[in-house]
Amino acid sequence: MGSLFRSEEMALCQLFLQSEAAYACVSELGELGLVQFRDLNPDVNAFQRKFVNEVRRCDEMERKLRYLEKEIKKDGIPMLDTGESPEAPQPREMIDLEATFEKLENELREVNQNAEALKRNFLELTELKHILRKTQVFFDEQEGGVNQTTESMTRALITDEARTAGASMGPVQLGFVAGVILRERLPAFERMLWRACRGNVFLRQAMIETPLEDPTNGDQVHKSVFIIFFQGDQLKTRVKKICEGFRATLYPCPEAPADRREMAMGVMTRIEDLNTVLGQTQDHRHRVLVAAAKNLKNWFVKVRKIKAIYHTLNLFNLDVTQKCLIAECWVPLLDIETIQLALRRGTERSGSSVPPILNRMQTFENPPTYNRTNKFTKAFQALIDAYGVASYREMNPAPYTIITFPFLFAVMFGDLGHGAIMALFGLWMIRKEKGLAAQKTDNEIWNIFFGGRYIIFLMGVFSMYTGLIYNDIFSKSLNIFGSHWHLSYNKSTVMENKYLQLSPKGDYEGAPYPFGMDPIWQVAGANKIIFHNAYKMKISIIFGVIHMIFGVVMSWHNHTYFRNRISLLYEFIPQLIFLLLLFFYMVLLMFIKWIKFAATNEKPYSEACAPSILITFIDMVLFNKPKPPPEHCETYMFFGQHFIQVLFVLVAVGCIPVMLLAKPLLIMQARKQANVQPIAGATSDAETGGVSNGGSHGGGGGHEEEEELSEIFIHQSIHTIEYVLGSVSHTASYLRLWALSLAHAQLAEVLWTMVLSIGLKQEGPVGGIVLTCVFAFWAILTVGILVLMEGLSAFLHTLRLHWVEFQSKFYKGQGYAFQPFSFDAIIENGSAAAEE
Repeated sequence: MGSLFRSEEMALCQLFLQSEAAYACVSELGELGLVQFRDLNPDVNAFQRKFVNEVRRCDEMERKLRYLEKEIKKDGIPMLDTGESPEAPQPREMIDLEATFEKLENELREVNQNAEALKRNFLELTELKHILRKTQVFFDEQEGGVNQTTESMTRALITDEARTAGASMGPVQLGFVAGVILRERLPAFERMLWRACRGNVFLRQAMIETPLEDPTNGDQVHKSVFIIFFQGDQLKTRVKKICEGFRATLYPCPEAPADRREMAMGVMTRIEDLNTVLGQTQDHRHRVLVAAAKNLKNWFVKVRKIKAIYHTLNLFNLDVTQKCLIAECWVPLLDIETIQLALRRGTERSGSSVPPILNRMQTFENPPTYNRTNKFTKAFQALIDAYGVASYREMNPAPYTIITFPFLFAVMFGDLGHGAIMALFGLWMIRKEKGLAAQKTDNEIWNIFFGGRYIIFLMGVFSMYTGLIYNDIFSKSLNIFGSHWHLSYNKSTVMENKYLQLSPKGDYEGAPYPFGMDPIWQVAGANKIIFHNAYKMKISIIFGVIHMIFGVVMSWHNHTYFRNRISLLYEFIPQLIFLLLLFFYMVLLMFIKWIKFAATNEKPYSEACAPSILITFIDMVLFNKPKPPPEHCETYMFFGQHFIQVLFVLVAVGCIPVMLLAKPLLIMQARKQANVQPIAGATSDAETGGVSNGGSHGGGGGHEEEEELSEIFIHQSIHTIEYVLGSVSHTASYLRLWALSLAHAQLAEVLWTMVLSIGLKQEGPVGGIVLTCVFAFWAILTVGILVLMEGLSAFLHTLRLHWVEFQSKFYKGQGYAFQPFSFDAIIENGSAAAEE
């Protein structure tokens, strides 16, 4: 049970492996995932390590696999994932894997290059087809009798000198070029032609209705066909340069109609042949990718395992004989036998005759923190580690958080209906966890929900319990046991009077409701909130003080485990006394008031005589005498209250200088006796009562340099001030339990009153339709606002109460996590990085 409440005991071990068995042994340790290796070559460049060539080969294989994966995803081919993890291949199998990947990459690149060339040819023929078709329409218009436009165009393009010379030489012929351009470039292309050629060209263009495929990237592009008429070679050269600048593609277009028709027929024939060849190419590519998709996941796993093994082997040292590898690693003490068995298996697989040697080393370094978790405790441990990883063998708050976290959440979120929705959602994820875990997704929000499924389920269950205590289900109450109140009002008064108040003097039977709140409070419009506020405010303080006291008690376990006698006597005891005599005493006053004072009691313990707990506590701290009570009322709630309160305050105040000065002065005295010169550093052995901090636990301890006395005084002053002032602020911080519970209940009541009640008041067939629509709207708001948004708000406030108010009493969180060499973690991280 010790490992549940503290991190595992760790040991630093030295490992000796034969060179021929090192690969197989590290492979077995990677499958086990219980060993954290240290880098014994920190000053050696990564490119100068022994197995750098093998790592480069693995990088190259991984690059080829990523290329195959990209092509498979491009074609939408499903990749087979059996969920199994194949063993790491032997080093001699790397050659076969490299040959397989090389063959697949070359074949796929060749197919892609051929397909790209064919697609480029197909694009050119398609563009030529559209040019011949569109220009044929233009020439048909010219020959069909629309000659006036052509003649005016010709006159506009021919200069006066050419027109005079053409009168004796016959009609002047215009030249033209035809091509295709991207549709978005056409307006700028037209302006440039007009300006560069000074209006001496004539442009006709027509859009290609169907988009064309870019052979380079496969994108769909929209293009237009154009034909440009001009006169003279000079304009022809200028037009071609402009077309080249705008990346327009020019195609030959015969002038004779018969030649154009003959070319169009040839183009159509070639397009049909290309379609056939492209189909065969795509089929071949598809077959190659389908065959690769069946093994791609396993290939990735194998390559990443090989790469991880060689990365790990690069952390080792070679002995002088160059035949043995030496490693240092952190291992859990409980798993040393399991690790030795794995090393034996690796030795047998490699065929080596020399067994590996695992020696435990003595060290003063702080070991890593390793908390064993399962699928249930993993999420709660993650909440703790998000604040800070526990110091080695420090008390672990996670086991207690499993109960306190959902309970404090439920105090704020308490509603039977909303809690049931949350619990059912968490239960659904738990029941379907195998299938949901197999469906890996990039949605980070869903991954967070699924990772915290057990937290969500427990928060929902606890919220159902507190909802029963509050007797609150969607802002209404359950009448299970009947009411213990008897009202002397008629039905119309109860239903319509918003100022109705419940008076315990005449309406209350005197017997408490069997479980939770009496449902009669639903009709008390005037004093319902006052009653609930007083109740929830007090239980918030009660839960908060108990939670903080429990946190201080947890620090006692840390002090006793590490044999820190000074901190135990002069920190823990004064802190506990300070908290008990002031704030726990205030809690006791609440219970005394609940027990002694009631509306039905006669004076001096009637409702009118009940004192205010807050005023009593303020008077106690300030040594003020209470104000004179009403007639026939007692000044104090019990005999000797004033003397006890003064004594409690004096003792609590006296604990402050003990917390502030006792520990530094004792450390200073111990140093003088030992005649030790202080130098810069951290906590000394004298601070821990003469015993090294954890030096006998797991082979790691706190043999560190001593801290300056001035720094010890400063740190102790900060901790004392933080604790004393924090006790007040932390107690008030727990009032968020009351505030969020009130806000949640009121918001639920607003939704019921202003939304759902509208549909419930409708009658007849129309009322059913209205109720259906209103209920759908109310359900969406309930789930979206009250369950999701209010649930997130309560979750964050609960997290703050644990991190700040609870864990600050005993938890430092200054350790570093145990990160073992594990194939599962490496493959999972590699898959996540590849998806990003």
